[in-house]
Amino acid sequence: MAKITYIEYGGKEHVVDVKNGLTVMEGARDNGIPGIEADCGGACACSTCHVYVAEGWVEKLPAKEAMEEDMLDFAYEPDPARSRLTCQLKVSDDLDGLVVQMPEKQI
Repeated sequence: MAKITYIEYGGKEHVVDVKNGLTVMEGARDNGIPGIEADCGGACACSTCHVYVAEGWVEKLPAKEAMEEDMLDFAYEPDPARSRLTCQLKVSDDLDGLVVQMPEKQI
C-alpha cells in the first residue's frame, strides 16, 4: 500500500492510502478526490486524469509509453517533464509518498 498525496488546483491536499495493484487514478476515484475525471475509465483513451508529478518523483516513475505521450498532447497545459496520466501509474510500495497536483481543469 502507498500513501499518495493529491493536491487540488486550489491547493487543498488529500492524503490517502492506495492499495498496490490499483492505479493512481483509481485511488483518486475510490476516495472521491475531485480534479481527476477519468472519463475513459483508465483505458488511456482521454486525458482527463492528467496530473503534474512533484519534481522529486519524475525520475522515480516508469517512463511514459507512446500511447500516454500521445494522449498528453490533449491535456490542459501539459508540462513535458511533470505531466502524467494517473491511469498509467500502477501503485506499488515504490510509490509510497508520491505527490501529484491536478491542473486547473481537465479537457
